[in-house]
Amino acid sequence: MNHSRPATLSTQRSRLTHGTMRPVRSGYKGIQSIMPTDIPPLTYGTFYHIYNRGNNHENIFVQERNYEYFLKLWWKHVSPVADTCAYCLLRNHFHIVVHIKNREDLIRSLTTDLTGFGNLSGLNPKIKPPSRYFSNFFNAYARGLNIAMQRTGALFERPFKRIPVDSESYLLRLIVYIHQNPQKHKFVSDFRDWNYSSFHEFTSEIPTGLSRDRILHLFGSRADFIRIHQEIQPLEDFEDED
Repeated sequence: MNHSRPATLSTQRSRLTHGTMRPVRSGYKGIQSIMPTDIPPLTYGTFYHIYNRGNNHENIFVQERNYEYFLKLWWKHVSPVADTCAYCLLRNHFHIVVHIKNREDLIRSLTTDLTGFGNLSGLNPKIKPPSRYFSNFFNAYARGLNIAMQRTGALFERPFKRIPVDSESYLLRLIVYIHQNPQKHKFVSDFRDWNYSSFHEFTSEIPTGLSRDRILHLFGSRADFIRIHQEIQPLEDFEDED
């Protein structure tokens, strides 16, 4: 995927606004029938839509503090392997867009972290598969919530869902969809009133772990980001399992 801003991006944004862009590639229904052993591994240097819901449709956020705890663990476990582009946390499910870092960048960061330990020339450190970082996150959050709520058993459905993002137009539409999700599910009448999405981190200068500048650049500007989110009606042509 070419991460530079394409010459036709203004056309893509216009098509996005006026509803003529091709619908985001579906596949959610098919994903549900895939056996866990058939789930493809996460690939380095690729954007993904990561999403999951509570086991048996249970809530994965029971108290307000759970949202903050989820994000705290997310940054801790996932940031080393992936950049986070957008997120929305709802009561029984979540949606997050990530970019898995390039393998070379991961190796470079590991060797940088080991400076001061002598001559590391020729070192080729072993890195965990990207999915391992996500599994560690899910296990940590489930363990913490189970202890806090005095519950037992699996919290999330397994395996966690992932769909590769294969174009910049798909990425733009996906981010809008994710931010509008609370309105789609009628948690709020206006998605901008939902406190647990990354929308407000893009529309302000508050500190964030998101790849904010990168995503705003793809939309064109912060003003374009806000305008496109406001002009598009909540997307109904987007199939998902929640």
